[in-house]
This record gives sequence, C-alpha cells and structure tokens, in this order.
Amino acid sequence: LTPKPAVFPPPAAEWSECHQRNNKTMVFFTLLSSLFKQAYDVTPPGLVTCLACAYIGSGRYFAAYRHEFIGTLLMIGFTFSPGKWIGQDALMVAWIAHMCGVVASDKIGGGPHVNPAVTVSMYALGKCSYTEGLVRIMGAMAGGLVAFPLYSVFADKLGLTQLGGPEFSSKDDEDGVNAGFSEFVAVTLLMIMIYVLNWELNFGKYHYWIKQTLTAVGIRYLIETFPLAGPAINPMLGTTWYIFSKGAFPDEIGHYFTYWVCPFVAAMFASCLYAVYAGGDVFGQKLPFGPIKGDAAVSSSKKNK
Repeated sequence: LTPKPAVFPPPAAEWSECHQRNNKTMVFFTLLSSLFKQAYDVTPPGLVTCLACAYIGSGRYFAAYRHEFIGTLLMIGFTFSPGKWIGQDALMVAWIAHMCGVVASDKIGGGPHVNPAVTVSMYALGKCSYTEGLVRIMGAMAGGLVAFPLYSVFADKLGLTQLGGPEFSSKDDEDGVNAGFSEFVAVTLLMIMIYVLNWELNFGKYHYWIKQTLTAVGIRYLIETFPLAGPAINPMLGTTWYIFSKGAFPDEIGHYFTYWVCPFVAAMFASCLYAVYAGGDVFGQKLPFGPIKGDAAVSSSKKNK
C-alpha cells in the first residue's frame, strides 16, 4: 500500500486547534510571569536562599530552624518596639518592656540563639554541629528578613511609629574599624554573660526566669554602652535591617567587617576564654593551657585535706 502524502499546510480545523493550544499555553505562562513578578517585588533579597536551607540534612534540623525563625520574629517585635510603640516618653517603661520582650521571645520561641555570633560560639565549643549551626543562622536571617517588612506594614495599618534598626555612619569610619571594635567588645561581653548565667550559676527553682531577666538587663546595658554600630550586637540584625531599609544587599566593606567579621572573631575569642576557664575543646582542639576552674577545684581540695 502506498502511504498517503502528508497534507501541507494542515487543514484549517487542525490549525485552529493547534493555535488554541498555543494560546492557552501562553496565557498560563503570562499568568505565571505575573505571579513571579509580584512575588519578586515583595520578597526581600536573600529570603529564598534562607528558606531553602530549612531542610538541609534531610530536615533533621528543621525544628532548630523553626525555633530560630519564630524566635527572631518575636525578638524583633518585642525588643524593637520599646521606645517606639511602648514607653516613648518614659525611659524606665521602655527598659522594662525591653526586658520582658527578651524573656518572652526566648520562652515562646523555644530558646533559640537568634544571633549568628552566639551560634558560632556554640559551634566552637562543641554545643552544635556545623550543619546545625548553618541551619540556625539561616533560620535567624529568614526571620529578620520577614520581621522588618511585616512590622512595617503593622505600624502603617495601626498608625504607629516605624521601627528603627542598627546602622553606623561610614563617615570618618569607611572600613568600620571604630564601629567594629565597639561590636567586638559588646559581643565578647555578651558571650561571657551567656556562659556565666547559663552554665556557671544556678538560681534554683527560678533559674530560667532569673537568668533570662539578668540577660535582658545585660543586653540593654550593652546597647546603651556601645552605640557606635547602632548597636546591633548581632550580625543578623545589622544586615536584615540594611536589606529592608535599602532594598538591596550591603555594598560597603565596612558593613561586613563591623557586623559579621568582628562579632564572629569576638565569639571565637570569648569561646577560647571560656575554654581556658572551664575546660573543653575549641573547634575540636584542646588549648595548651587551662582549665582554671579545674585547677582551682584541685587546689581547694588539697587545702581542705
């Protein structure tokens, strides 16, 4: 049998059906493009990457990610609103509100780090793995990237004062040396406070409430004492606020030096100080000296004998 030759161009009916299919396809992609553009316009730079890290390790650390994300949302809302929404004209009221905010965000959020510098210290001291630390940092960053736009909309709807954020002026400090030193000292003191209140002291039945209240007071004191970088005393806050306020990633080297390099170096320095005092490894390595705490206990025991 001789096959029938192909008809070209195709009959009008087939051409019409093909044209309709193409039109439906183009409508779908036009709609998809429109949705993507709308999502792109309202999505902070870096948020998608932070969200994608939630399931690193096959979701093993998703609970930690969730704690960091929710804890950061709460921390920014509870601790940035004093002085703006609460206690505008009463410093003591603002201090008390900030203290309550620190305690509440930690309790409700499930005890997150909400601070990449704290996470680096916990990793250095062997309290979390590298993967868990990365997931926690990404969770905190995602929380910060969502929090500032969210509370901005909240403030607009209710006619409240817009929240502020940590910034430092690059005038006369383009490389962030002075501001970076301020953050270094503040983060070092913050970490020492965390070690002492959480690991060295025991307040008995009300340990959690007492140590969190003292932590809140200490953080407020550091904010008032080291103002050159805003202050942030937290890399996440410095960068997520910049992204919200400018709509782009920071492009100044001073920003990264001040808000990331100096706090991370401070966290590692404080970790070494604590290891010298209490013992333990730093990044899996024994330090050549210490622990002072163990030596003091042995010396006391010999005296008692």
